Order: sequence, then structure tokens, then C-alpha cells
Amino acid sequence: MIVFSKPTITFLSGLSKHNDKAWFEAHRDDYDESFLAPARAFVEAIGPRLRKIDKTIHAEPKGSILRIHRDVRFSKDKRPYKDHLDLWFWSGAKKGWDSSGFFFRLTAKELMLGAGMHGFMPPELAKYRAAVAGKKGESLAKIEAKLKKGGYDFGGETYKKVPRGFDEGHPRAALLKHSGLFAGWHGKHPKEMGTPRFVDFCAKHYAAIAPVHEWLKDALR
Repeated sequence: MIVFSKPTITFLSGLSKHNDKAWFEAHRDDYDESFLAPARAFVEAIGPRLRKIDKTIHAEPKGSILRIHRDVRFSKDKRPYKDHLDLWFWSGAKKGWDSSGFFFRLTAKELMLGAGMHGFMPPELAKYRAAVAGKKGESLAKIEAKLKKGGYDFGGETYKKVPRGFDEGHPRAALLKHSGLFAGWHGKHPKEMGTPRFVDFCAKHYAAIAPVHEWLKDALR
């Protein structure tokens, strides 16, 4: 199985330069054959690998492939299409953003693989902070150190101050400033892309960053 070959990148590059309905409709066959078809194939191939990490993970072509159309209702940027491919692999019965999962983004120049949650809703944020301040926070700090040492991104810190009710001198003050928690890998298109080894490449990185996903599932129960 070969996924995301040169025609995929050609389509994404063209869409980035000509982000309008006329160009998209003129290249709809490229969208179907070079964008959707390999995306479906990848979702079906990576699903069993992700379920080895977490048996509750959903990897379904209909749900995991996010819309290429942008929601421009409240945006000054009126470009109608995303210039990248986004995939979401969620945990639990309900698809949504209120639980941890794995994500994938392919642009004309880069690949991004990640795990976690980009933002917490108020109930999850309260649980996250309580976990970080308690014993579970110690294991998260170890996960952070290991991932950073391995060259992975570790993100979600957005607040400038430690939240009210927590000691500013807390040993995990930086983690308390998070509004989300995620880890990931990003870089130029790997040599494995366009070959059957690409799924192995992604699965290896997903397995490496899975501890963030596992910690969140435990902390937010």
C-alpha cells in the first residue's frame, strides 16, 4: 500500500496557491484520487496500530478525515479551503474534542503527528490542574522530560501566571499554566512517505508520544 505520494503534495501545493472554488472544482479529480483516496487508505491502515496502543481509539474514514472546507462565518480570512489534510483519531464512544486522541496533519511541506488535547473545556481544565498539583503530576513531569529529551514537542502552556488557588512556587508551576496538553513530532516529509513503510513511521511516533494520551485519559476520568 502506498499513501500520500507526489500527486498528493502537488494538489496541496496548488490549493495553497489557488485557494478558490474555481481551481478546486477544476481539480476535483485530483482531490478525490490524490487527497481523499490515500487519506482513507491511511486511516484504515493506521487504525489497528493505534488500537494496539488504546483499544478504544476510533480510526474511521468517515469520521477521522476532517473537512477540507473552512468555516469562514466568523473569520476575516475568507479562503474557502484548508491547504492541508487533518485527521483525528479519538478515544471513547463519542467523537469530540473533550477527550484525548491522536492527530495527523499533512501540508505541502511538512508532516505533523500528535497526541493529546489542544484545549480543555472548564470541567477538564479543573481535573487537569488537580492532577498536576497532586501525585499524578509527578508522572507527567517525567513524561515531559523524557519526550523533550527524545526530541518531541511538548505543548499547551498558554497562561502567563499560575492559576488562582495554586502556589506560584509549585514545582510544576509551568504545567499548571497549560490550557491544553499535547506532544508531537513535526518535520519535513519523511523518506518513508509514498512507500508502505509510512504507516510504520507514523505508528512508531504515535507509540512514543502515547504516554501523554494515556496520562490524560487517566487524569480526566
